Amino acid sequence: MFKEDVRVMEADKTEAFPVGTRVRVKQSVIVYHHPEHRGQPFDIKGLEGDVGAIIREWQGREVSANYPVYVKFGGKFVTHLHENELEQI
Repeated sequence: MFKEDVRVMEADKTEAFPVGTRVRVKQSVIVYHHPEHRGQPFDIKGLEGDVGAIIREWQGREVSANYPVYVKFGGKFVTHLHENELEQI
């Protein structure tokens, strides 16, 4: 799912949510790219998914992504979130 030029950190004890962790969106987050609601505002609060990656590098350079936690929800829906928007379940 990632382009070749994106490097992903594997599970790390320093990360709040290591790769593979089951999480829930704990606060209101409006997205416009949900497959069933494309182009319309959709609140994903309460949705559950799995952490697929923590983005820390791009093209070999360190980045400070605003939303580094890549979360995979059911079906085709994925999004980037911040640690404070999630809770482990």
